[in-house]
Amino acid sequence: MATSLELDHLRTLVAIAECGGFSKAAAALHISQPALSQHVRLLERGLKRKLFVKDGRGMRFTPEGERVLSEARQILAVHDEALARLRVRPEQTIVVGSSEHSAEQLLPELIRALNAAFPGAQTRFEIGRSTQLADSVAKGVVDFAVILASRGNEGGREIGRFPLSWWASPDWQPPAERDSVPLVAFEEPCALRERALAALSTEGYRVTVAGQSTTLEGVLAGVRAGLGVALLPSIGGAPAGLVARDELPAVGTAGVNLLARQGLDPEVELTALEAGEAFLAAAGTGRRVIGGDEVPR
Repeated sequence: MATSLELDHLRTLVAIAECGGFSKAAAALHISQPALSQHVRLLERGLKRKLFVKDGRGMRFTPEGERVLSEARQILAVHDEALARLRVRPEQTIVVGSSEHSAEQLLPELIRALNAAFPGAQTRFEIGRSTQLADSVAKGVVDFAVILASRGNEGGREIGRFPLSWWASPDWQPPAERDSVPLVAFEEPCALRERALAALSTEGYRVTVAGQSTTLEGVLAGVRAGLGVALLPSIGGAPAGLVARDELPAVGTAGVNLLARQGLDPEVELTALEAGEAFLAAAGTGRRVIGGDEVPR
């Protein structure tokens, strides 16, 4: 028989009951599903009883599991009430997601604002593609994320816009007579890639994809190597080693959206929104490449 019960394991048990499953509980607790399953296994091993049984594709509590769940709720209630009486603030973790285009400049501003507003909180970061980040926000794994919104139907709240510009190495020249334009782009699915192809095709250019990458650094490396031209969001100065090619068709702008998970503390979301809007408004007069990304499908 277990001589003690780990509070984290008991919280896992309660989260499974309240969220309605293992995967949703893992997202709510900001842990991986294997880690959550390990909590359950350790509880079962220590208590020497089965807490869950298969139920179709999911799991349900056994009668013994229901008894342990009831005890877990009582233990956690007493524990949390004691902390409240002692005025001990629970540890707060804010998980921030950012697509690559905003990680270099916008993300540090968001982190600074969060640290100032919530000095006792820990901040975790997830840099990824917009489709992945949108999914993580929907599951509750990420508290909020900043994504590039090129199509305008990505959801969330727009906090600013990036001009879209063409960039190439200094010795690259556009083809004459609407010959084939070599394009360096992000791998599909990518809204920027779609907009680049559409803009060039509309003006009568034939386009070949000369290089592609899953990352911003890969796209920039291909452009610096002279493989072709890339369409990228820009704010501030030119990226190192590249020049703007304004003679190519104008493409316009892309939105920058902030997605927040359901149930996020409104003060956290408001802090991020205000910091993001202020930064983008102040930086909107220049041109510096921030990056590109696919949009949620």
